[in-house]
Amino acid sequence: MIVSKIPGKLFIAGEYAVVEPGNTAILVAVDKFITVSLKEADKMGSIRIYEDYVIHWIRDNGKIILEKEDPNLNYILSAINIVEKYINELGKRLSYYDIKVSSELETKDRIKYGLGSSAAVTVATVETLCNYFEIKITEEELFKLSALASLLVNNRSSCGDIASCVYGGWIAYTTFSRDWVLKKMRDITVSELIKLQWPSFKVEKLSQPKDLNLVVGWTGVPSSTRNLVESVNNKISNNSHVYEKFLNESNNCVKKIISAFKDNNVEEIQRQIQKNRELLIELSKQFNIQIETPKLTKLCDIALKYNGSAKPSGAGGGDCGIAILKGNNTIDVIKSEWEKSGIAYLPIQVYYKKGDES
Repeated sequence: MIVSKIPGKLFIAGEYAVVEPGNTAILVAVDKFITVSLKEADKMGSIRIYEDYVIHWIRDNGKIILEKEDPNLNYILSAINIVEKYINELGKRLSYYDIKVSSELETKDRIKYGLGSSAAVTVATVETLCNYFEIKITEEELFKLSALASLLVNNRSSCGDIASCVYGGWIAYTTFSRDWVLKKMRDITVSELIKLQWPSFKVEKLSQPKDLNLVVGWTGVPSSTRNLVESVNNKISNNSHVYEKFLNESNNCVKKIISAFKDNNVEEIQRQIQKNRELLIELSKQFNIQIETPKLTKLCDIALKYNGSAKPSGAGGGDCGIAILKGNNTIDVIKSEWEKSGIAYLPIQVYYKKGDES
């Protein structure tokens, strides 16, 4: 049995802007996981995403054929296809296998928290398959294989969530040129593509200031990142000057947060988190989308009341909000007021890979 355990993620700053190549976001990996386990099978394979739900598959002319289509398997299937293509290029022999997925990134009722389950299951599937077929890959190659799988499902993905799941801890992630990568996918092999330098791609690991506390609240309402990002994308042509201004200001904000991390300056991080929230509120007004729901506003206002700074995490429209505090004196009262407002405190810690700073 081969097992891979991959963390969830939270966006801290730079959402929406990071969709555009060359723009940067801050993310953090969290200690809630998706686990993918794999064992050899005989004449057909299977994918089990819940204890009571399994779909079988076979290969036909090198292509994976499911016994029935299911959009819940899109990212897993894409990861399988990318890795099997890579395996074929390396001249290795394919076999059948059973995949089982278990997730801490959703409730018992299967409502997602917004902690990047699609990214985590993609990375976990890629890593498990590479281990199963005894292919040694670097962190960067794991990112690139997972990013390719993600792009085949959603070609507007920033892949920041993929980077967070792969690298762990706090990171500053700069988006690569998707157009360049997608063109190369048509022209060269996967094994060649993951060895190349991808334009604009960068991951910088950040060390958390000692006095910084991250507190996470969940609104109980799932959100669709893809739909919200597409809503903005569809309106860019009519608001190009507004969008360019947003991109510039978001990048400036993120750069200041990165500098503040290096200077251990929690107050400056808080100021820039608040600035990023204001930028997202203005973007939502200009593009007529709902990023900050009433519950997310309440979450942020309560944190502000107790000297924290807060904002939605990710695309907004539901899911989670994050609060950045200096020290931990007000955590309990914030948690209490959140609960009274119907906001669930999520007991989440930053997840670091072995050997990284904690």
